[in-house]
Order: sequence, then structure tokens, then C-alpha cells
Amino acid sequence: MVKALEDGEQWEGLDPEEAISEGPLEVSIRADWHSPDDDEDTDLEYKILLCTGGPAVRIIGDLGQWKQPDTAKLEYQDWCIPWTELYTDSDEDEALLTYARQFYFGG
Repeated sequence: MVKALEDGEQWEGLDPEEAISEGPLEVSIRADWHSPDDDEDTDLEYKILLCTGGPAVRIIGDLGQWKQPDTAKLEYQDWCIPWTELYTDSDEDEALLTYARQFYFGG
């Protein structure tokens, strides 16, 4: 999806921006987790929940001054296993960050 977005191409017959925006189950930001449209000035982190159950997957990271993602980490969780970071290489890190930056976090 991210490569198609960067190349200005379709992804599996879909607009990649639309596919990305419709993918997550939940997008949240926090001082404490809340909806992006809530009036909070202290948002430091974001979460994009991709799927739940066993396993569950999410992208988490830090928000910069203008509430844009500065970092992105992929985490997974399964029954009786806490959230655990999945190792990603620098290309995957950049793709995760590009994906996360497609969402509005306020600001």
C-alpha cells in the first residue's frame, strides 16, 4: 500500500490513500487515549489498531510538535502474551511512518 501511495499507483485496484484510511479499526492519541477530535493539548503518542483477537497488531509512536508522527513501531499481542515490539528494518520503519502520517491526529 505504502509503495503504491509513494509511486502514485493503485493498490489492488484501489486508491492507496483510501485503502489506508479505511484499514485500521481504531486511531487514537493520548496523554490518555482519546479520539483525535477531543480538545487535548498534551498529546504525545498515537496508536493505530490494525486488528484484534489472537494475534492483535498495532502501530504506535510519538507525535511531534504539530501532532504528526515522528516515530512508528509495530507491536503484536496474542493470548497471554503482552504487547511486544516486532523487529523492523529501516525500510519497514520508513513505510510504517509513511502509513501513520496518512492519518489526522489534530493540531
